[in-house]
Amino acid sequence: MCILPVFHGFGLTVCIHLPICVGACSILVPKFNATIFADQFAKHKPQYIAGVPTLYEALLRSKKMQKSNFKSLKGIFAGGDSVPIELKKQFNEFIQKRGSIVTMQEGYGLTETVTVSCLIPNTTDKLSSMGVPLPDMLYKIVKVGTTEDLPPGEDGEICISGPTVMLEYYNNPEETDKVLKVHPDGLKWCHTGDLGYMDEDGFFYFKSRIKRMIKSSGYSVFPNQIEEVINKHEAVSLSCVIGVPDKYQIEKIKAFITLKEGYVDSDKIKNEIMDLCNEYLAKWSVPREIEIRKELPTTLIGKVDWLKLKNEYAGVKSAF
Repeated sequence: MCILPVFHGFGLTVCIHLPICVGACSILVPKFNATIFADQFAKHKPQYIAGVPTLYEALLRSKKMQKSNFKSLKGIFAGGDSVPIELKKQFNEFIQKRGSIVTMQEGYGLTETVTVSCLIPNTTDKLSSMGVPLPDMLYKIVKVGTTEDLPPGEDGEICISGPTVMLEYYNNPEETDKVLKVHPDGLKWCHTGDLGYMDEDGFFYFKSRIKRMIKSSGYSVFPNQIEEVINKHEAVSLSCVIGVPDKYQIEKIKAFITLKEGYVDSDKIKNEIMDLCNEYLAKWSVPREIEIRKELPTTLIGKVDWLKLKNEYAGVKSAF
């Protein structure tokens, strides 16, 4: 079931190229709408679905999807953005109550490596992981700004090597040299610009875009970690955390939130979210402000557009 825009690497590779290569049928849905999706899902009974987190969040809220049967599913994949653990749990429970025997599998990749090159197995309970590299692909973590390998458990930049790594950026050798580097092992590695780590079992974990990291009062703060805590609250549908300019802290942490159906903006909800943050986060990671909105801006592929929110405070229009 092809519900990702095909102008993006994720949609083009997974929803178009892959089905063509293996002789599968692609059910094309030009523009996502939960009601249309429910109708097409019931009609065609697809075996595989790939989407971004906001898509699965919308399906959870759809009353029509509550009547769907998921017995036909052999795989359901999420990517394009990090998937909140609470969303994974809720969606897995949602489809399993309706006949599914599979669980959501999160993947990781980028256009420079022909999208997905790491996927979480359907048999693991490591819900916070983005999985293990696909066959022939190599992953490692290096100290940011270097080619120095880091051991398991240490945060650094995610690097990828293998046959799907791009040759170069077209007519842009300077940017190519920033991203593609030959390491001491003699291999060409793509520096992703993403921060993460590997555990002792060889599973990889995404923490944040390095550019998205917030510098607040001298501390490095990772928005994804704060969002994971905020999403634990039963009223929260989606959250996005950014740093906004502050003359004392350099950047002040602000959280934007949308609520699930049936909940309304209230000081009670905001206070409960702040209590959660104080319980699970270091003091310097706790948001200084929470704003509840009816909806959050999204990019053309459906990811929450954190840059657009940030640019509201810089007086700049989003490039996406």
